[in-house]
Formats: sequence, C-alpha cells, structure tokens
Amino acid sequence: MITVFIPPQFRALADGAETVDVEAGSVRQAIERLDEQFPGIADRLRQGDELRPGLSVSVSGRVSGLGLFQKVAPGDEIHFLPAIGGG
Repeated sequence: MITVFIPPQFRALADGAETVDVEAGSVRQAIERLDEQFPGIADRLRQGDELRPGLSVSVSGRVSGLGLFQKVAPGDEIHFLPAIGGG
C-alpha cells in the first residue's frame, strides 16, 4: 500500500481524511485510486498528463521531477506540495 497525504485545501473532497492508503505503481495511479474513492479530487491534483500548475510531488521525502510518472512502491508516502512564492 501507498500512503497518500491529502493537502489541507483538498481534504473536504476526501471526507476530511488526512491520509488515504491505496494500491498503486505510480503517482498517476495513486491519483486515479483516490478519484475512485473521492470523485473530483483528481481534477484538483492533475491537469491532463501533468500535475496542476503550482503543485509538486514528494515520494518518501524526495521531490520528484517526474510528476505523475514517478514510480512508487509499497510503503512509500506521497505528499502533494503547493508552490510557495516569495520575493
């Protein structure tokens, strides 16, 4: 199982859940499994074949440049990270 940490701004779409365990082999599949349980959450996390602009993904503590294509393995944790702006 993969543990997906739901960003606070999307928890209302996930019935308030902070984490959800899913079976997946990639970040894309994890989002698809989330959307099966909580319809509409995928639209907030991805745009076509990419993460939504302003989001990054971390798999087990490593920020991935592969986005949706990042492979995951049992025991991994996925975090969706909003971009932080500043000047």
